[in-house]
Amino acid sequence: MGEETLVAMPLAPPHHHHHHAHLPALPHLAAPPPPPPPPAETELTEQREEEVPVDDVVEAAADVPRREEGLVVDGGEDVYYARRMLQGVVLRPPPHLPQPEAPPGLTRALSAPAPDGYVEEEEEQRPVERSASVNSAASAVVVDVASIGRFFRDRRDVLSSAITRRISSLKEASSSPPPPVGMDTYGVQEIHLPNVKVTVRLKDAIEADAEEDDAVGGGGDDGYSFSGSHIKGRVSFFSRSGCRDCAAVRAFFRQSALPYVEINLDVFPEREAEFASRAGASARVPQIFLNEKLLGGLVVLNSLRNSGEFERRVRDLAGRRCPDTAPRVPVYGFDNDPGKEGGDREDAMVGIVRVLRHRLPIQDRIVRLKLVKNCFSGADMVDGIVNHLECSRKKAVEIGRELARKHFIHHVFRENDFEDGSQNLYRFLEHDPAIPKYYNFIRGATNDGEPKLAAAIGQRMTKIMVAILEAYASDDRRHLDYSRIAASEEFRRYANMVQELQRVDMSALPAEERLPFFLNLHNAMAIHAVVRVGQPGAIDRRSSSNFQYVVGGHPYSLATIRNGILRSNRRQPYTIAKPFGSSDKRLELVQGKVNPLVHFGLCDATRSSPIVRFFSTQGVEPELRHAARKFFLNGGVEIDLESRTVHLTSIIKWYSVDFGQDRETLKWILNYLDPTKAGLLTHLLNDGGAINISYLNYDWSLNV
Repeated sequence: MGEETLVAMPLAPPHHHHHHAHLPALPHLAAPPPPPPPPAETELTEQREEEVPVDDVVEAAADVPRREEGLVVDGGEDVYYARRMLQGVVLRPPPHLPQPEAPPGLTRALSAPAPDGYVEEEEEQRPVERSASVNSAASAVVVDVASIGRFFRDRRDVLSSAITRRISSLKEASSSPPPPVGMDTYGVQEIHLPNVKVTVRLKDAIEADAEEDDAVGGGGDDGYSFSGSHIKGRVSFFSRSGCRDCAAVRAFFRQSALPYVEINLDVFPEREAEFASRAGASARVPQIFLNEKLLGGLVVLNSLRNSGEFERRVRDLAGRRCPDTAPRVPVYGFDNDPGKEGGDREDAMVGIVRVLRHRLPIQDRIVRLKLVKNCFSGADMVDGIVNHLECSRKKAVEIGRELARKHFIHHVFRENDFEDGSQNLYRFLEHDPAIPKYYNFIRGATNDGEPKLAAAIGQRMTKIMVAILEAYASDDRRHLDYSRIAASEEFRRYANMVQELQRVDMSALPAEERLPFFLNLHNAMAIHAVVRVGQPGAIDRRSSSNFQYVVGGHPYSLATIRNGILRSNRRQPYTIAKPFGSSDKRLELVQGKVNPLVHFGLCDATRSSPIVRFFSTQGVEPELRHAARKFFLNGGVEIDLESRTVHLTSIIKWYSVDFGQDRETLKWILNYLDPTKAGLLTHLLNDGGAINISYLNYDWSLNV
C-alpha cells in the first residue's frame, strides 16, 4: 500500500461548514493534506450522511463514505485497508497474493470479514484471524469455537472408522475357514474372566469338522491309531465291579492304548435303564459300543480281534465324530445318585430335633474336674420336649431315649442312653469337639436322613471302592494313583455315601458280615486318609488314630478298627490301654476270636503292607487265605538255608501275640507258602536244629 494520505472530514454542521483535519491518533501515518475535494463530491457526501443513521454503522462498499468514530473515511479499497489498520487488525493480503501462515501455538481471534469484492474460494471461506497478544488491550480473547468443534468431529470420525475396521476384521476372521488340525487355536475361542475360564467352540468350526469327518471317513490306514490322537469317535462299554469279563475288556483296551469310556453300573446305577434299552433287558456286562452302535460282549470282541474286523471298525471310527446318540460320558458331580435318595428322606424325629437344637441351653460345663463343651442336661431336654409337645415328662424321657437310639444325641461320657436329671449331660452329634477328626462329616453337617441298613451301605461301599481300584490302581494293586482318585466321580460318590454311616444302626448288622464290613471300611478309610492328608507323602503311624469316621454314633479310627474290632479289643503295639473300655458300646461288635489272617487283609497305604483289597460277605475266609499267600509270595518271607535264618515281615513281630511262639508262627506260615519256600522251611523245622528269625525293614513310604 505504501504511504497513503487520508482525507478526514468532520461531521458537517447544519450550515454545512467543512474543515480539514489530520488524525492525531496516528501521527506516523500523517502526510501533507491533499487539495480540497471538489464541491460536487462534498454535496454527495452530505447527501449520503443524511441517508445513513449515525448509530447504525455498516461497512458498505468502497464507493460509499463511512461514518466511524467521528470520521468519514473515503477512498475505496485503500480506505478499507486503512480503516482496518486504524483498528489494530492484522489484515491478509488480497486473494491474488500469497497468503501468510499464522505462527504455531498462538491463540486465534476473529476479525471482520473482507470488503465487497474480496470473495475467497469455498475452502477458504473463514474469518480472518490474527494472533492475540497477552499484553494487548483486548484482554478477553475470543476462542474459535468452530475450529474446536471441527477438531472433535475429526477425532470422532477417526475413532468411528477404527472401530468399524476392527469389527469388520473380526467378522472376516469368524467367517474364514478354521486353521488346520493340530493347531492350538483350532476353531476355539477362549474367554477369560476372573477365576473363570470359558472355552467356546464356534459353530463354524463344528460344521467344518463335520465336513472333514465326511471326507476322512473311509480313509486308509493312516487315519487309524490306537494312541487316540487320530480317533474322533468313542469306544465305551458298560461294566460292573469285580466282573472278570469286564476286567478282560479293560485290560485289552489298556494294552492296545485305545482310549475308552467305562460306565460302571455299580457306581452309576441310574444308567441301568439306559443299558437295558441299548443292549436288551437280558443283556449282561460287558457290552461294548463303537459310537452309538452296539458291538457286543467279550466273546464278540475276541472273534472280531481274531478276524481283524475289530481293527477295520476302529479305522472307520477314526474318521467319524461321536454323535449325541452314543452313550454319554459320566460327568463329575452332575449325575443323579440314587444312593442318596434314602438320605434325602428325612427321619421322623428330625422335626423335634430341629426345635431342640435352637431352644436348649447348650454351654460348657465342668464335670468330674473336666471341662465338657457344648452340652446340655437331661432335665433341660425333658423340659424342652414337654413345652413343645405338651406331653408328660415320662413321654418326654421316652422321646429322649429314641433320639439317643437314633444317635441324634449321646452322653458326653457315653455311659447311658438317656436319663432325666441335671447331672446327666448330653450333646448333639454335630457338637462333638472331635468333629474335625471325623472325615465322614462334610462341612460339619449331620446326616438327618432316615438311616439305612449297615449291610446295604457296606455292599455299596465295596462296589464303589472296587471300581476305584479297577480304574486307578496298577494291575497288581500295589500302586494307586491318588491324584486321579481324588478327582474322580467314584470317589466323590463314596465321600457322599459314607455320611450315611453317622447314624447307622450297627447292632442290626449280622455277625457273619461284621468281619468283611470292617475290613473294607478300614481299607477305604486308608485311601480316604491319603486323599485328605495330602500328597506326596505317606501316612505316618500317628495318622491311624487321627483319621476317624463316625459309625453308628461312635468314632472309629484305623487303629480302633484293627485293634478294637478285628483283634478283639487287644492293645495296640507299644501301648498300655485297650481301645475300648469295659462300658463301651462298641464291645458288642468285636470279633469273638482273633484270626491272624486279618493282618494280611488290612492295607495301611504303605509299600510294605499287604495290597489293598475289598472282600465279599460270602467268601471272606477264602479271600483272606488267598491274600496271605499273595503277601508271602511277594516278599513277605525269605528263607536262607545256609544260615538257617527265616526273614519275616515286621507285621508278625508287632502282632506276635496273635501268631503265637516262634515255631508255632513258622508252622502257621507254612500253610501259605509256595512249594519252594514251603520245602525249605519244612526242612529247617524237621532237622531238629535251631532256626534264627529276623524281621525285614518296613517301608513306610506311600504306595503311590
